[in-house]
Amino acid sequence: MPSLQNVSKIPSHLCCIISLNKYSTMQKLMLLLLICFGTSFAACAQKTPPAAVVTTFNQKFQNVQELEWGKEKNGEWEAEFEQGGADMSANFSAEGKWLETETEIKVADLPASVQTALVGKKVKEAAKILRADGSTVYEAEVNHKDLIYDVSGKLLSQGKD
Repeated sequence: MPSLQNVSKIPSHLCCIISLNKYSTMQKLMLLLLICFGTSFAACAQKTPPAAVVTTFNQKFQNVQELEWGKEKNGEWEAEFEQGGADMSANFSAEGKWLETETEIKVADLPASVQTALVGKKVKEAAKILRADGSTVYEAEVNHKDLIYDVSGKLLSQGKD
């Protein structure tokens, strides 16, 4: 055990380990289990959207399969699901406002103007996005980037996948 004169030289993360020596193995195990349980509980909590989000989702989408929820970095809630054989996702604000719905489509189903804009590019996936303002845009994943086009084929934005 280090002397009191050298305590200031011990890294702080090791002080915790040194101070745990006074506890029995069972107590250490219980502490570890509590930490693990608390961490997993917090992780699960992030997968459960607020009631307002669930209510709006249920009003807008019926007969869905394989529903999974996730919280995005910007605070929005995203539901990923299948409906009518199509892979879809819908985004909602934390207050429950529907923001957009993305439906995966075949590259060949993109509007001709968007396909023309993509000539020479290898498109991995494509989607049609209906936004809350009523507009429709199209997404094409190219080289791990999401390219967003309007119906005329104008590139609106590009971001990382």
